[in-house]
This record gives sequence, structure tokens and C-alpha cells, in this order.
Amino acid sequence: MGRVGVDIYPQQVGVGLEDVETFGKFLGGSPTNVAVAAARYGRRAAVITKVGADPFGKFVRNAIRGYGVDDSFVGTSEELPTPVTFCEIFPPDDFPLYFYRLPKAPDLDIRAAELDLDGIREASVFWVTVTGLCQEPSRSATLAALEARGRSGITVLDLDYRPMFWDSPQAARDWVKLALPHVTVAVGNREECEVAVGATDTPAEAAQALRAAGVSLAVVKQGPKGVLALDDSGQVEVPPAPVNVVNGLGAGDAFGGALVHGLLAGWDTERIMRFANAAGAIVAGELACSDAMPTEGEVERKLQEARDVE
Repeated sequence: MGRVGVDIYPQQVGVGLEDVETFGKFLGGSPTNVAVAAARYGRRAAVITKVGADPFGKFVRNAIRGYGVDDSFVGTSEELPTPVTFCEIFPPDDFPLYFYRLPKAPDLDIRAAELDLDGIREASVFWVTVTGLCQEPSRSATLAALEARGRSGITVLDLDYRPMFWDSPQAARDWVKLALPHVTVAVGNREECEVAVGATDTPAEAAQALRAAGVSLAVVKQGPKGVLALDDSGQVEVPPAPVNVVNGLGAGDAFGGALVHGLLAGWDTERIMRFANAAGAIVAGELACSDAMPTEGEVERKLQEARDVE
């Protein structure tokens, strides 16, 4: 449930938008990309979101269906345009984003009364993001969905903090605190974890703070240092998979879809983290996000590459 839009990516690497000559158009929006990634592993996926009544909205719907994701819960706003997002590509670690979501994105206009709460309760996994808490009525809808879940099944909060959507980190923290008791899994990078639970000295302390807030599995992504996870069975830390980064923007969404797949498969936490790391590395090595989401076979081959390097 949450953000969707159109990603406009430059075909020229290492130059500012003012000097880009050609662009590619792709499905975008973090939770939507997670649904696409999960579908690549054969999972039944649907996304709760909204688009505008415009050509980009039609593109989004067609793309969602084309990736095997159910668009039955995609609403349409008659007033708000489908958002677009531009990025600049400066590998290996600089990918500025420019969000065009004014006056407001349709995905922030999701209302609690529009939700299929029975469907939300019945889903094996329900995935929401912190961005969904940044404005009304999406904020109330997100919290209503989480309350309806009642921590049944696997409920994931992607900490997904985007400063441009919030007045301050503290404002985000206040709402995240209300959401955390309703979720079983929280996943984010060090900055996002700090926004969620306050400053900590180490990734392990960040994971412990998330656990103390009520989650069963805390996942702290560390970029080139790999990932740390903490659950009832203890702490695991796995190194990153090798990759020549082209565009790092979709790596977290690929990680998320792989995380969902591993949780549904009942894998142990270390296997899930290694698999998710490898999936993220594959997408980081490609220009597109949604188009690049891998199959299980592709991830297993990447894992073998990582083992060979070790």
C-alpha cells in the first residue's frame, strides 16, 4: 500500500538533468516496485494506491498488470495528476531525486473508507511505508489498515523516510511511533532507523531499538557494509553481494520483494538476508527499477557469484 508514479530516468549517465538529452519511462513508487519484485518470484501480489485520470495513470495501470500484479485496488483521482519522478545518475552512490507530486500525489489521497479491510486482513503479507504517514487522508488510511491487520500474518513497515515529504524528522518519528506497535517487520537504512527510533551508535543498537518498539524482525540496511537483522533467534549480519552500480535507486525495492518471498517461504533469517542482498545488487547494476526485478534463478546465480568472491 502506498506510493506509485512514473520514473523518468536519463539515458545519459554522469550529467545533470539540464544536460540530459533522452529519457526512459518506467513504473515507479517503492511499495509498487516491491509488489512487482514479489510477483517475479511467483507470489500473488496486489497494490493499494491511486493514480490520476491522465495518460500517465493509464501507463501505471498497464505496467502494473503487465508485471503480473493485481490492479483491482488502484483508485483514480479526478483532480490530482499522476506523479512523475526524475533522477540524476552519478554512480556509484549519488542518485538525486526530483519528485513532482504537486499539489498532492493521488497515492496520498487514499481514504480509510475506500479500503477493503477484509482483503487487508486476509493477506499473508501487508506492506506499508512511512511515506504513507506523511499527509492526510493517507495517514489515517494507513493507520486504519494496520489496526485492521492486528499484527496478523506478516506486516511490514518500510521506514522509507523521504525528507521532502515531511516538515522535520521529529514529525516523522511521532507518526512512526504510532505505527510500529502494529507491525511485525521493520526495514530501513541507518538514517531511516534513526528517524524511527532516535539516534543510536551502531546498527545493532538500531535493531534493538526497533525490537523494543514491538517488531519481531528488525532489518538495518548498511549499503556497502551489508545488512544486519535481529529477531527472536538472534542477530545475523551478512556482507553485500558484489555489483558494479549503475543506478542504486531500485535496490531497496528489490530487497523488499525478496524479503517478502523469503518470509513466505519460511527461510531462516540469514538465508533471507543473503537472498535479499543479492536481489538488490542485481537491480543496482541496472538502469531501471521495475523492469530489472529478478527471478529466483537469477538471484541464485548472483549468490553463487558472491560465494565465489568469498
